[in-house]
Amino acid sequence: DPTWNVGQGDWKLLAQEAAALGSQVCLQSGDGTLVPPWDVTPALLHQTLAEDLDKFISEFLQPNRHFLTQVKRAVDTICSFLKENCFRNSTIKVLKVVKGGSSAKGTALQGRSDADLVVFLSCFRQFSEQGSHRAEIISEIQAHLEACQQMHSFDVKFEVSKRKNPRVLSFTLTSQTLLDQSVDFDVLPAFDALGQLRSGSRPDPRVYTDLIHSCSNAGEFSTCFTELQRDFITSRPTKLKSLIRLVKYWYQQCNKTIKGKGSLPPQHGLELLTVYAWEQGGQNPQFNMAEGFRTVLELIVQYRQLCVYWTINYSAEDKTIGDFLKMQLRKPRFGHPPPR
Repeated sequence: DPTWNVGQGDWKLLAQEAAALGSQVCLQSGDGTLVPPWDVTPALLHQTLAEDLDKFISEFLQPNRHFLTQVKRAVDTICSFLKENCFRNSTIKVLKVVKGGSSAKGTALQGRSDADLVVFLSCFRQFSEQGSHRAEIISEIQAHLEACQQMHSFDVKFEVSKRKNPRVLSFTLTSQTLLDQSVDFDVLPAFDALGQLRSGSRPDPRVYTDLIHSCSNAGEFSTCFTELQRDFITSRPTKLKSLIRLVKYWYQQCNKTIKGKGSLPPQHGLELLTVYAWEQGGQNPQFNMAEGFRTVLELIVQYRQLCVYWTINYSAEDKTIGDFLKMQLRKPRFGHPPPR
């Protein structure tokens, strides 16, 4: 957790919800006696038998494939248009446009989902410059987004947000035929810290040392690492992404039921925990979905003992990075002092 934003929030509340679901029908094997719900409404998770979880994900959580194809075509058109037209009469260049979030990772839920479109610009030459000229840059991108909306015909409804926000620009792609199928995009200008990184290779250690030395709030620059965050998940088996969908769905149901009682940890913390559970469980691409879900819930219940990190994209052998990692691991976690 190099940006220190996974462990924030009330894990105790989440653990209570995980423990409660652990005794429900969906995690029991065999012949439950519940009357199945009518087909006209989605089944409830706690009424779903263990052997039916894959079907539950396929029918109620998996986005429509045709809609996803339409969204991909639209986003490809928008990205190309922005890269070719933005800042045409300026020294600023669009270096690349990268899609992030659940749509890019292949873990989006059916219905309304969120995604990021990160625009990497040549005018940012270091992390500390990323916040400069943000309002002007957002204004320029918005003008070209609106032009793209007028000039191109899309299979999906394309709406640019009219909300004025100097820090972020938003647009929505909505299905023309399917009810409640849409993706909300945030367009985010960012410093191209990684450059043209080859797939599977580690960034130069100086990327991290520069971040450590120049920034007090590293989490503000997480967009600079969108490609690494995306690739960390896209490289995983399809069934693991389905389990991530299930965990996210459960998390969102929890968020609805406990509002006003406290804030839950960020959702991406559970995404990482799901990957960890699969890795520790043997990395079988065709695992049992109920066992995988139960494992994640049990890990959440034991949240005070959790301390998970990966060194796929950096080496702790570099002194600056290694010292920073040790410092992060010594920090209090989940509102409690770290284990000795």
